[in-house]
Amino acid sequence: MKKLSFIQRSRGSHWVGDGFPVRTLFSYNDIADKISPFLLMDYAGPAEFPPTSARRGVGEHPHRGFETVTIVYEGEVEHRDSSGGGGRIGPGDVQWMTAGAGVVHEEFHGRDYASRGGPFEMIQLWVNLPKKNKMTPGKYQAIETAQIPKVDLPQSAGSVRVIAGEYQGNKGPSSTFSPINVWDIQIQTGAGAQFETTEGYTTALFVLRGRITLPSGETIKTAEMAVLETQGTQFAFKAEEATQILLLNGLPLNEPIVGYGPFVMNTEEEVRQAFVDYENGRMGTL
Repeated sequence: MKKLSFIQRSRGSHWVGDGFPVRTLFSYNDIADKISPFLLMDYAGPAEFPPTSARRGVGEHPHRGFETVTIVYEGEVEHRDSSGGGGRIGPGDVQWMTAGAGVVHEEFHGRDYASRGGPFEMIQLWVNLPKKNKMTPGKYQAIETAQIPKVDLPQSAGSVRVIAGEYQGNKGPSSTFSPINVWDIQIQTGAGAQFETTEGYTTALFVLRGRITLPSGETIKTAEMAVLETQGTQFAFKAEEATQILLLNGLPLNEPIVGYGPFVMNTEEEVRQAFVDYENGRMGTL
């Protein structure tokens, strides 16, 4: 059984643009070597926005060298990018953008949601690209909730939505460049669950709401993340109350990580070149 390595907690909150009040759980500047291939995770909300005719969000900005994964739980997000990708996602939907060699994009609250206001909650995850794929062309995957397999757990304990990877023979719709699993797990009060993964993979459990206890007795609460040791193939937990979890699991890349702002590459020279390319319009325009 996998053991707990450490518990990761956010260090306060900040705004991304004027539409996303986020808590950063980790970034490439802190535990990237321990959580590879994942680079960053921002948890936006839960928050309540009043109705408005203004556009709330983040305007035009670039990325290179990784993928952004936006998972919406409440509210709506509109996206467009210089690869031609774009669309609107709502509760249960996911947008998976491959920045690769470079894209320019923007993200705002959906117009319909903004006009009526209401609860807002989402996660944005950055997934690293292997060195050989850093300069792949940009692309966009719009994944609606109906496309995501939902698998019931034994004894009515809860369910697993397979966003990426595979669970019990059910494959997620996301196309990835390295082996990863991203599962949206719901567990009922008092229920336990046990899962099997691959030896050597990174495994982290982020609790959006609720509380779980690991077999070793540690408790993981709302907005906390349990990072497990890579040794072992099984992990388990018990829900002390109705709990929602995002599982991150993947093969570590074991490659250098050099990041600055919106660019994450393997060397400082590559990051400097990313700035030059962006300033010279080589990442496209909206």
